[in-house]
Amino acid sequence: MNKNRKAVITGVGKYVPEKVLTNFDLEEMVDTSDEWIRQRTGIEKRHIAADDQPTSDLAFKAAEEALADAGLSGEELDLIIVATVTPDMAFPATACLIQDKLGAKDAAAFDLEAGCSGFVYALSVGSQFIESGQYENVLIIGAETLSKIVNWKDRGTCILFGDGAGAAVLQAGEKGGILATHLGSDGSGGNTLYQEAGGSLNPACERTVTNNMHTITMEGNKVFRFAVKKMGAASLKVLEEAGLEPDDVDFFVPHQANTRIISAAAKRLKLDEDSVIVNLPEYGNTSSASVPIALAEAVENNRIKDGDILVLVAFGAGLTWASAVLEWNQGG
Repeated sequence: MNKNRKAVITGVGKYVPEKVLTNFDLEEMVDTSDEWIRQRTGIEKRHIAADDQPTSDLAFKAAEEALADAGLSGEELDLIIVATVTPDMAFPATACLIQDKLGAKDAAAFDLEAGCSGFVYALSVGSQFIESGQYENVLIIGAETLSKIVNWKDRGTCILFGDGAGAAVLQAGEKGGILATHLGSDGSGGNTLYQEAGGSLNPACERTVTNNMHTITMEGNKVFRFAVKKMGAASLKVLEEAGLEPDDVDFFVPHQANTRIISAAAKRLKLDEDSVIVNLPEYGNTSSASVPIALAEAVENNRIKDGDILVLVAFGAGLTWASAVLEWNQGG
């Protein structure tokens, strides 16, 4: 194996649905206000998928954009990983649906479920296939339609989530790329953020539907405390594994869940505001899609340039956390 072989992001893409739901729209639906939502979360609006628009539709559009950015066709892909908690169906994997739509003949494909940490988990997994030499072209996608599993009568959760997809193409290079990743979980906190029904524990029935058991349940305060602790710690850990210091970081790309959580993590790394990528006000929390959407948007706006050091970090249901540090070198 070539020890200098690195997994490099050579293309990025994103897609969000056309429909926009503002805080003022939510004022008409639940007992809340624009001011209350903005002060506590930083969210101003979110994009919502159409009733006939599944997760695979969003993922496919983001994938097309990422492939075009990388100058690749679907036929050249070796592997597709889709990180999602809202797959089109329990099986087949949403990744297999994308494989077919992209014409990625014979490419391996599977879904990965790590909550909002999913994209960074997928980035870590995908990079291993590149670095080992097993595959040359890997597509990773974070895609969600959380609006389809939100209880729109629960003001504690319905204000938070939006729909979207982000994608990245990984290819081999000898300069830059993924320098280190760090993954972790604490299953004892699984009951703080979950979807109770729809699996083998509580299969769909009249009782589960009537009791809204197919929607998101969250203990917000506990998740908040966990996130504040883990976002900063995971970022420092992955920098240590890469032999870097916080001063080396040019851009911080965190999971877009809450501006207070993002600020706490950035403060722990002693980063200034200009170094932190934030698009939470526009999109809300898009779970596994939030990090790749933020990354793609930053690249699209020419904020990131070759040679920049980036830290990507997320936390999610599980409870899980994940971080990655990379040197941006889109040319490979």
